[in-house]
Amino acid sequence: MTMLADHAARQLLDFSQKLDINLLDNVVNCLYHGEGAQQRMAQEVLTHLKEHPDAWTRVDTILEFSQNMNTKYYGLQILENVIKTRWKILPRNQCEGIKKYVVGLIIKTSSDPTCVEKEKVYIGKLNMILVQILKQEWPKHWPTFISDIVGASRTSESLCQNNMVILKLLSEEVFDFSSGQITQVKAKHLKDRQVTMVELFNMCNEFSQIFQLCQFVMENSQNAPLVHATLETLLRFLNWIPLGYIFETKLISTLIYKFLNVPMFRNVSLKCLTEIAGVSVSQYEEQFVTLFTLTMMQLKQMLPLNTNIRLAYSNGKDDEQNFIQNLSLFLCTFLKEHGQLIEKRLNLRETLMEALHYMLLVSEVEETEIFKICLEYWNHLAAELYRESPFSTSASPLLSGSQHFDVPPRRQLYLPVLSKVRLLMVSRMAKPEEVLVVENDQGEVVREFMKDTDSINLYKNMRETLVYLTHLDYVDTERIMTEKLHNQVNGTEWSWKNLNTLCWAIGSISGAMHEEDEKRFLVTVIKDLLGLCEQKRGKDNKAIIASNIMYIVGQYPRFLRAHWKFLKTVVNKLFEFMHETHDGVQDMACDTFIKIAQKCRRHFVQVQVGEVMPFIDEILNNINTIICDLQPQQVHTFYEAVGYMIGAQTDQTVQEHLIEKYMLLPNQVWDSIIQQATKNVDILKDPETVKQLGSILKTNVRACKAVGHPFVIQLGRIYLDMLNVYKCLSENISAAIQANGEMVTKQPLIRSMRTVKRETLKLISGWVSRSNDPQMVAENFVPPLLDAVLIDYQRNVPAAREPEVLSTMAIIVNKLGGHITAEIPQIFDAVFECTLNMINKVCGLPFSYSTENRFKMYVSFRYINFIPWDMYISTLPPTDFEEYPEHRTNFFLLLQAVNSHCFPAFLAIPPAQFKLVLDSIIWAFKHTMRNVADTGLQILFTLLQNVAQEEAAAQSFYQTYFCDILQHIFSVVTDTSHTAGLTMHASILAYMFNLVEEGKISTPLNPGNPVNNQMFIQEYVANLLKSAFPHLQDAQVKLFVTGLFSLNQDIPAFKEHLRDFLVQIKEFAGEDTSDLFLEERETALRQAQEEKHKLQMSVPGILNPHEIPEEMCD
Repeated sequence: MTMLADHAARQLLDFSQKLDINLLDNVVNCLYHGEGAQQRMAQEVLTHLKEHPDAWTRVDTILEFSQNMNTKYYGLQILENVIKTRWKILPRNQCEGIKKYVVGLIIKTSSDPTCVEKEKVYIGKLNMILVQILKQEWPKHWPTFISDIVGASRTSESLCQNNMVILKLLSEEVFDFSSGQITQVKAKHLKDRQVTMVELFNMCNEFSQIFQLCQFVMENSQNAPLVHATLETLLRFLNWIPLGYIFETKLISTLIYKFLNVPMFRNVSLKCLTEIAGVSVSQYEEQFVTLFTLTMMQLKQMLPLNTNIRLAYSNGKDDEQNFIQNLSLFLCTFLKEHGQLIEKRLNLRETLMEALHYMLLVSEVEETEIFKICLEYWNHLAAELYRESPFSTSASPLLSGSQHFDVPPRRQLYLPVLSKVRLLMVSRMAKPEEVLVVENDQGEVVREFMKDTDSINLYKNMRETLVYLTHLDYVDTERIMTEKLHNQVNGTEWSWKNLNTLCWAIGSISGAMHEEDEKRFLVTVIKDLLGLCEQKRGKDNKAIIASNIMYIVGQYPRFLRAHWKFLKTVVNKLFEFMHETHDGVQDMACDTFIKIAQKCRRHFVQVQVGEVMPFIDEILNNINTIICDLQPQQVHTFYEAVGYMIGAQTDQTVQEHLIEKYMLLPNQVWDSIIQQATKNVDILKDPETVKQLGSILKTNVRACKAVGHPFVIQLGRIYLDMLNVYKCLSENISAAIQANGEMVTKQPLIRSMRTVKRETLKLISGWVSRSNDPQMVAENFVPPLLDAVLIDYQRNVPAAREPEVLSTMAIIVNKLGGHITAEIPQIFDAVFECTLNMINKVCGLPFSYSTENRFKMYVSFRYINFIPWDMYISTLPPTDFEEYPEHRTNFFLLLQAVNSHCFPAFLAIPPAQFKLVLDSIIWAFKHTMRNVADTGLQILFTLLQNVAQEEAAAQSFYQTYFCDILQHIFSVVTDTSHTAGLTMHASILAYMFNLVEEGKISTPLNPGNPVNNQMFIQEYVANLLKSAFPHLQDAQVKLFVTGLFSLNQDIPAFKEHLRDFLVQIKEFAGEDTSDLFLEERETALRQAQEEKHKLQMSVPGILNPHEIPEEMCD
């Protein structure tokens, strides 16, 4: 490749010269095949050329004369860029010229069959360019497009094939294919605009032209690729076209009889039939019945009922495997939507059973995605049958064996199928989150470290399905599980996989049986598993069995609470497993122990029948023996578990005695270290000692979390020593930094010292958040704490400041409220400015940079250059938005706490410091981290409301800051990276405009010209927006500003008004407006999740017992 001189390449940017195609080809080659400086130079030149406003005028030359395909693709990128971002401001004659050129190029290229195959990618990109034009032009400026493309299609088969692709792409762009909804059904006026398109189709018979073309091709063409392209296009139109075209034509029979049994077309045909099956209307019942019966007839010929589909799938080619997946989608969709229609027809019962038989066969395929599709249907069917008659169950096995009583007719119909589905669920149950001991790909039993989210979600869906199936017939569920367990014990089905799936299934139906049945069943299961554990040899076998025992007992807290002896046996077995060093067993033993401790806590502090003391005493007497083989983090989990038991003791004297005994071991080590440090403080530089201190404090943190406020007896015992250790380690860290620089903070010893400091703060904040005596905390615990941590934080280098200092202060302020107001100035002096200096760079600009300039910079700049926010950011000096993320978050949590609970303290600080507070709040709501931005908006809104209550300070505040705040809020409202905060933006702006409108601001906001404040703000906002968005008409701006005043007492209406304005701005720039609806999507998802949770709460056993609120289960 020839070397390229920089000055030569830059000739491409001189638009007074003719374009040198060879030079452009060389530069593009440099980009793709060059190295180092040459490649960077090529990138720079091509980027500048692409961004030139007249670059599009050279595209025709590039496409016609370039011999390099990559150069042609680059030319198309230029064209796409101008269509997306500048189409609306191009003169009409230029738009028409581009349109005609692109259409002519597509016709020329796609009319030649050999060219179509050879330049497939290039034509594909041209098609996308045309669709981008259509999105801007059709139907308003190109009403004849449909008839144009249909007419052209009749002239050549290869052209027709490409036109089908264009129509398919258009359908995908105008409509959201995945959900069957129009992409822009997000706001009313957008929805109306899109519906108008559909009406145009109907009114002008335009769709009928497309349909007739598709029909003509399907009935007459012998060109297989063309037919396939036509079926693909039809598939994209099926989810929104008028239903008459589907059900009142020969379409369904053509798909089934002509294409379904042809290997080349069967997949796309089945997808079309699935799309039709998903339509939910009542007036075409007969057509749905026909669709079902004809498809099943063809299916039985293509895939006989006795086929081993699991084997066929594993041996099949891609096309055949896709067919099985498409078949699962078709059956799942049809049976979910129209299963009941088929059920009601006695003559179709056999066909229905055949369809269910296919579903069962496909469900056995060893492919997770296919299984998920089938599972969706089985879940739907089981849930539907259960909800129809929740209290109809089969008789208890104690009564009459296998006979079923009181079974609703519909449930009776599905009994044989459901039994097979139960067996399928038990045999294929996915791994629950709680199971840590797994078999890896090499067949080794190991500890799982990474959670498999897909597997967890699959487990939750399978669990829910099996719970419904158990409610429908728990006798059958128990029979299947008992038989399979028996086969594990006698060895006929023994394998790790079989035992695992069985035990995971047994654990998953907790709560779905009657208590008596559950007791009988569970006693059998645990006895068999304990026997199996004794019977099997080898550590791997024992580890697998142990993990399954632990999982099952952890899932049945109701049973454990009702059977003390069994509970005690289980806990003692867990203590045994805590000495088992096989990977993952100890972790799982500790995790199971803490779950049982949380759910059965009261039972451990009461004297049970047949016992001489509460079991907690036995645990504390033997604690050393129990935990001697555990790792530090496992000991911490153990201590938290025991803490829940102690927290359940209601007698204060007994509880204090338990806490002393409970903390005896850590306190002995703590006392020993403190005594040594008293004699020789250098012991606190010993790595092992510092590590021990960290571990002891972590134990205290976990214990405090579980015990709550009563932990004060332990905290008080170590509090002052702990703060002295904190001070001493702070001095050690500072001395090390002074001697060796900031890099020393990465060394293991210094990191261990910082761990001790962090855990100290976590312990204090954890206890304060659980305390119930604010005055006692304020008087006895806060003063020594502030003394130890504040000056240390202020003096430290940024890298050594603990973010937990800020979160601890925030927790104290939130908990103590007014009790701490007097200390706020001291806290602010120590932490405010030094933290702000760590995190306050806004796009590389200082706080002093003028508000107006800042707003104009990142709003006007975006408008003038038509570039999105992330590209704009890249033009600015580097930022440090990623540095100190914890400090950022915690700093604003502290501000929020003071603002909410100690607002008078804000008014007491000096004006310069208050200005910094406000600047930092403004900086927060402009932040790219969403949690920081949301906190900033909340602080500002609360601050504005608090200020309004303080008559003495309010008017001065408004005069100094009101207009500034208004500008900054508008700057984030119009910034695409902040659309998630739209509701809060609307609430703040509405509140501010309401203050002006109702005359709450009596001081003139424009001292230089003291006119009426409302008139001044109207003019001020209008000028602000016109300078930022010069393309807006005066009438548009006036209407928007008027709405800001007239709608400020109706937040939803105000928000819609704001959004309408943003849509106008973004549509002009050719930007996507869907992000303006992010909040609505998030809210819809949250509401759907809440509804689902409510539904799950109403069905016993659906929720994992550890997801059920405490008061409901103990």
